Amino acid sequence: MTGRRIGISVSLLAVCLLCLGSAFAGDKVKGKGVITLRSGNTLTLETDDDATIAVIVTPDTKVQHPVGLGARKKQVGQEVLIPGLKLKFEGTGDQSKVTAETITFDRDDLSLAKVIQAGLNPTAQQQSRNMATYKANKEATDAEIATNQAANQAAIAAAKQDIAANQSSIDEVAQSTQKRFSELGDFVVKGEHTVYFATGDYSISGQDRNALADLAKNALTYTKGYVIQVAAFADSVGSPASNQVLSKQRAQAVVAYLLQECAIPVGRIVAPGAMGETNPAASNETSSGRSENRRAEIKLLVNKGIVGASAGGN
Repeated sequence: MTGRRIGISVSLLAVCLLCLGSAFAGDKVKGKGVITLRSGNTLTLETDDDATIAVIVTPDTKVQHPVGLGARKKQVGQEVLIPGLKLKFEGTGDQSKVTAETITFDRDDLSLAKVIQAGLNPTAQQQSRNMATYKANKEATDAEIATNQAANQAAIAAAKQDIAANQSSIDEVAQSTQKRFSELGDFVVKGEHTVYFATGDYSISGQDRNALADLAKNALTYTKGYVIQVAAFADSVGSPASNQVLSKQRAQAVVAYLLQECAIPVGRIVAPGAMGETNPAASNETSSGRSENRRAEIKLLVNKGIVGASAGGN
C-alpha cells in the first residue's frame, strides 16, 4: 500500500512539473514594431496598433536582414538594435513581454534609424563644403567642355558603358524598393510634393521646406491610418554608384526634415527609397531634363478604410 501511494505521489509530481515547465516556456509570439527605447538587453517596441511590448534579447537571439530579393538572410551583431529601427520579432512570451528567438529588419530601415540617431540636419560648415565642392566640380566640368568637346563626348560614352555594366545591381535595388512600395496598395494619395535639387547636392530650399511643412500638417490631421512615402532620384551625371548614394542622401534629408521639424512620428514614414538614376522624369540628354530628374517625390498616403469612413461621415 505504501509503495502504491509513493507511486501515485511521484506521478502527480511529474504532472505538476510538466505543467510548470509549459507555463514557463510561454506561448509562441510574433509581431513587428519600432524600437522606442533600449535598456541593456531589453527593447521597448511600439507596435502597429500603438501598443507597447518589451522584447528581451539573449545571446541566442538571431538578428538578421534579407539579402537581395531572395529568402536569404544575413546575421549581424545585436548592436544594430537602436531606437528608431523597424523590425519583426518571433519568440516566446505574451502580449506584454517576449523573449526573442529571431529579429529581422530591413537595411534601409537601419539607415533611417541611424539618420534619426545622428540628426541629419547639415550644418552651415557642411553646406559650405558641399557648395565649394559643387562649384569646383562645375568649373572643372565647364572648362573641360569648353576646351575639348570631343573629350567630353568620349567621357559621356564611357559613362554610358559604366551604367550598362552596373545596371543589374541598380535594377536589383530599384526592384527591392518598388516591392516595398507595392505593399502600399491599400492606401490612396491625399497629398504630394516634389523637391528639386542642384547638381551633386541634397540641400532643401526654403520654399520646399514650407511645402513639406504644409504636407506634414495635413498628415497630422489623421490620427491613424496614414504613412508618408519618400523616393529620391538623381540624373545621369557622375557614376551610377555615386548617384545611388546621392539619391539616398536626398531621401534621408527629406525624412530628417519631416521627423525633426514637422513632428511626424517615425512609424509613419516608409523607409526612404534611394532610386538612383532609375525612372527618369525627363531625358538626361538635356540640362532641363536633368534638372527634372534631380528630385525627391513625397506622398501622403491614407488607408482606404479611413478615407471611406470619412467620406461616409460627410
